[in-house]
Amino acid sequence: MGQSKYKRVLLKLSGQSFCEQGGFGIDGSQLESIAARIAEISKFGPQVAVVVGAGNFIRGEKFSAKTQIPRNTADYMGMLTTIINACALQETLEKMKSETRVMSAINVDAMCEPFILRRAMRHFEQGRIVILAGGTGNPFFTTDTCAALRAAELQADLLIKATKVDGVYSEDPEKNPKAKFFEKLTYHEVLEKNLRVMDASAISLCRDNKIPIVVINIFKKGNITKAICGEPVGTVISQD
Repeated sequence: MGQSKYKRVLLKLSGQSFCEQGGFGIDGSQLESIAARIAEISKFGPQVAVVVGAGNFIRGEKFSAKTQIPRNTADYMGMLTTIINACALQETLEKMKSETRVMSAINVDAMCEPFILRRAMRHFEQGRIVILAGGTGNPFFTTDTCAALRAAELQADLLIKATKVDGVYSEDPEKNPKAKFFEKLTYHEVLEKNLRVMDASAISLCRDNKIPIVVINIFKKGNITKAICGEPVGTVISQD
């Protein structure tokens, strides 16, 4: 493998990346495995930002539907959980000698910095991995939308959507083994076919800002590195 094809990449990690598949909370071995792959990316040259989800603890919409807690409060609870994941990832990366900063859209001063674009750019210049927590800072928006928004703000050349499957399928491959796998898709096709790899607002943001998306299986070692080096892996979503 050669050098990175991209100057700046944004990796979207689901909360499920932090635990065993189907599990809950943070699993130490999973956390170390993910951190090692992120540390490896930076060795290939690109500036790296990471947006973390919260699904290993709570999903605001689902939690609200099952309880008396209103959606906006449930979403803020999810945002706080992303900070837990971000700090766990930061400490693990630092142990691996990768300098990082956690920046959050909601203020938790004891644990992380506020997200300020110019400060994030300065961290990139200093060779730091920037971990982005707190979602967009607003309820009713997913961390996928946050990833697309931050990718646009930070002028990322690539958004990597890390999942537990090999890419985008016509249906959930775990439920339907005959689901069709797509190697390439346009933004329009994702929206038209209602493929639920990311929500519509995230896809639209990437389309409008011409940010390609690569959807990969985070649990297969080497996939992230292949993506940043421009090698065929997962599903590519782009303009054409």
